[in-house]
Amino acid sequence: MNLHEYQGKELLKSFGVPIQEGIVATSVSGAVKAFKQLQKETGTKWGVIKAQIHAGGRGKGGGVKIGKSAKEVKQYAGDILGMMLKTPQTPGGMDGAGKLVRKILIAQDSYAPDFDACKEFYVSILMDRGRKQNVIIYSTEGGMDIEHVAEVTPHLVHKEYIDPTLGLQGFQTRKIAFNLGLSGTAMKNMTKFIANLYKAFVSSDASLFEINPTLKTGDDRIIAVDCKVSLDENALFRHPDLAALRDTDEEDPTEVEAKAVGLNYVQLDGNVGCMVNGAGLAMATMDIIKLSGGEPANFLDVGGTADAARVEQAFRIILKDPKVKAILINIFGGIVRCDRVAQGVVDAYKNMGNIKVPIIVRLQGTNADIAKKIIDESGLEVMSATLLKEAAAAVKKVLK
Repeated sequence: MNLHEYQGKELLKSFGVPIQEGIVATSVSGAVKAFKQLQKETGTKWGVIKAQIHAGGRGKGGGVKIGKSAKEVKQYAGDILGMMLKTPQTPGGMDGAGKLVRKILIAQDSYAPDFDACKEFYVSILMDRGRKQNVIIYSTEGGMDIEHVAEVTPHLVHKEYIDPTLGLQGFQTRKIAFNLGLSGTAMKNMTKFIANLYKAFVSSDASLFEINPTLKTGDDRIIAVDCKVSLDENALFRHPDLAALRDTDEEDPTEVEAKAVGLNYVQLDGNVGCMVNGAGLAMATMDIIKLSGGEPANFLDVGGTADAARVEQAFRIILKDPKVKAILINIFGGIVRCDRVAQGVVDAYKNMGNIKVPIIVRLQGTNADIAKKIIDESGLEVMSATLLKEAAAAVKKVLK
């Protein structure tokens, strides 16, 4: 689950990580009010207006502006609020539709009063699954595309792995600060910054923290000017306060609907819809679709309770995608009985009445023979298959 910048910063602040202070606003008048409040509380002369969407590269799309007066803050807030912001990370990139900006963050100018004495760094924390360790990735080249830095100047990107049995050690935070070229007060503040950042990462069960830029100010303070936070959804049951921060407006509406009815669904870009029970079988089914000349349109795991109602809900969600040209249902009847799934397919087909794409059903396992008979005798335009290669052949046939 992704957080907005302002939400991520509040999380960091609660763990003692210094941040660029700001106030979120949803209207132009609210933005001006927030700017004036920041002036009183922080002494900032300028206000930074930042679009709040779940995507990076906002500045490239015009989603970050600096207002040097209340008049300019008002103007930029009006420009950004309600815009369809396109960035390299929004769906379709700079050529896509973009994302609607519903909120903006009015932030203090953290670079004043001595801009030339400031230095930007890159710091992120994530898990290296291959090594089964968390890793801190950092670079002196902050404020830039880290992918570009890693490609052109890989020696400027450093990694510090953390032994999960020991946790982050003091010598590691000092090593990071040293490699960033810091000394004195700045080095001391960076070691504290990294220690608190890592504590926040572990305590919140995050999967990614990215602070870009991490700023050394003219007076040697270290603060998070921007932040990207992704939380592990599997651990949200331990963090109801963080789960409450979910912004469904930023998520795919079909995925939100699927989640609400207990279906595991991920939208893809292909032309063959998948309905499967079990994540492993779903991955194998998508491979079969590709080998048959198609492209999977989704990942959809109905779980072990694939009854008629659940199958119908899955059908409705798959068919919301206009690119779907066929649907492949691949169920292994272990816990769930294949005949019940088959009856669910037939009932859903009759209830919906407007399914115009070919449907291939492959049921294997408990009562598979009964299931095939139910499908074959239903009188519906549903193709049944017993073997996986038969299902693959049927997919290939309907896509011709």
